[in-house]
Amino acid sequence: MNSLKNCNVLVTGGAGFIGSTLVRELIKVGANVIVYDNLLYGDKYNLSDIEKDMTLVIGDVISGKIFDTLKKYNIDYVFNLAAEPYIPHSYDNPEKFFQVNVNGTINLLSACRTFNVKRIIHVSTSEVYGTGQIIPMNEKHPLNPLSTYAVSKLAGDRAAFVFSYERNIPVVIVRPFNSYGPRETQPYIIPEIIRQLFNGKTLHLGNIDAKRDFTYVEDTALGMISVMTSNLTKGEVVNIGSNKSYSIKDIAILIGKEFGYDNIDIQIDKTRLRPLDVELLESDYSKINKLTGWKPTVDIKEGLKRTVQWYLNHGKEWSWERFSK
Repeated sequence: MNSLKNCNVLVTGGAGFIGSTLVRELIKVGANVIVYDNLLYGDKYNLSDIEKDMTLVIGDVISGKIFDTLKKYNIDYVFNLAAEPYIPHSYDNPEKFFQVNVNGTINLLSACRTFNVKRIIHVSTSEVYGTGQIIPMNEKHPLNPLSTYAVSKLAGDRAAFVFSYERNIPVVIVRPFNSYGPRETQPYIIPEIIRQLFNGKTLHLGNIDAKRDFTYVEDTALGMISVMTSNLTKGEVVNIGSNKSYSIKDIAILIGKEFGYDNIDIQIDKTRLRPLDVELLESDYSKINKLTGWKPTVDIKEGLKRTVQWYLNHGKEWSWERFSK
């Protein structure tokens, strides 16, 4: 195992949801953390309690500034979480998704090669698999992306994989399943349900029968660190998930109980339905467990309890709600 203590670690997208949680965990293990974020979706508020323990650089992964940053801070390791992340936005602006998720990835990898970065964790997504055909889904599951976002992430995923061999860049690809928890920066399903239930028992949702593998964000972050520090993961593709799936309806009922509701009223809003939807995602995490020993530690009920409490204790609003005011 490699230690990150006293190493210079760059986290692109580090002011975002998963990124800001990862930054906290890296600080705990003694890394010198540099956050690189354009703050389009990330939020300085996510880092406000740790701003003295890390360095923030504002920039885009598609710009030359990423080269300057790697050189200036003598970066040893990189976690690449920079992305256009929100599926509904990809319907109207597909070019931007490919610019960031593909070209930005290539630009970052070129910079890492130029400055001899020791290892890069490229964060992909479980959405590249499409609907689960073999459950649980391991890393050999067929790739069948069902949104522009997922196609762009798969292109970046494959570029990183090929670059690791063609250019001898030390890349590991991780495919997190659906992370949830404090500091979510987009109206994904769990924060959206929490927001609506805070205002009453009636929910307006899309496909409530779709099933997802929900992983608490701290577990996701610790999984990424375990992959970075393992001697066995170079050049690998690794899933991070819980090996359990829940329907959106199941999640809504569980969150409702956190608000004290015995019953909730779920109404289907057709405007929230995707043109093509992934019906089932459920991770097989046996590979990461074998390579690093990682496994999830926070179950769904405890994770939802923590998430609701964070929402109630931090202004009762998510960051995207502040941006929209």
